[in-house]
Amino acid sequence: MPRFLIALTAVLLAGATTAASAQNYPQRAVRFILPFGPAAGVDITARLIAEKLSTRWGKPVVVENRPGGDGLVAINAFTSANDDHTLLFVPASTFTAHPYAHEKLPYDSERDLLPIVNVTTIVIALGVPEALGVKSLAELVALARAKPNTLNVAAAAGNSDLILTAFAKTQGIPWTRVPYRDIQQAPNDLSENRIQLLMSSYATMRPLVQAGKLRVLAVTSRKRVEIAAAPTVAEAGFPYLGMDSLIGIYGPRGMSSALREAISADVRAVVAADPTIATRLAATGQVVDIRGPAEFAAGIKEIRDQLASIAQELGIKAGK
Repeated sequence: MPRFLIALTAVLLAGATTAASAQNYPQRAVRFILPFGPAAGVDITARLIAEKLSTRWGKPVVVENRPGGDGLVAINAFTSANDDHTLLFVPASTFTAHPYAHEKLPYDSERDLLPIVNVTTIVIALGVPEALGVKSLAELVALARAKPNTLNVAAAAGNSDLILTAFAKTQGIPWTRVPYRDIQQAPNDLSENRIQLLMSSYATMRPLVQAGKLRVLAVTSRKRVEIAAAPTVAEAGFPYLGMDSLIGIYGPRGMSSALREAISADVRAVVAADPTIATRLAATGQVVDIRGPAEFAAGIKEIRDQLASIAQELGIKAGK
């Protein structure tokens, strides 16, 4: 047989194999690896999706919690498995800020973490104490400038921390950064007016907002969200602070585009079939935001580009 016919046959067989693997997936139990412990917002999301997919696929979908190491424990477990039945379920912020926090990384996010489907967007809010008497971001910035270095501010590690730091530098805002080992402690400090601004998940602030102790000035989402009665940062006049916080599923290097599209379609189908999912996730400060592989990848690239620009402004070099 001529060589070109052998090559053509191999290509056709490879295409047929790819399509078949997508149609027959999964062939055994699937694992979702998470960088958080049980009961975290992402854990709740993963378990809801796992339950629905398990029913649809007729195979178990198991959630495996691997917290610690700034998300590296989970990512290393995922990349080491190198198995298309082991998937990573994480916020993009778990890895997009890694190049600016670590000199060396044991993985390449663009090569090793292939976007399959974005499931939700987590609502990131900018909150202040009600006792501060500030009703808008513009008023807060004006207060910080009128009383230099008297306001204490904090942000969740990763993207939020980088954005808030760069915002203060570019705007020339004289406030004091307060570091937290555990950002979950910050909302209580905010309610007691020990810090005057917190940029973190809305879910951690909501109980104190409902108790009348905190006020949300804005959310970083590109679009308004119903679960938080606040403008976007763009609407508040400070678009620099805007960034969607994407949470989704990733496959290992080499996973076919056909298989990623098939898994994405299944996730979209199970979410659409059960309206209670959106309601249950809203209680954790998340908004359902299904995006397929291409749209998801574009959203991640937008975050990467934004962080690269911020790092340049702050004089931070990316690690390798």
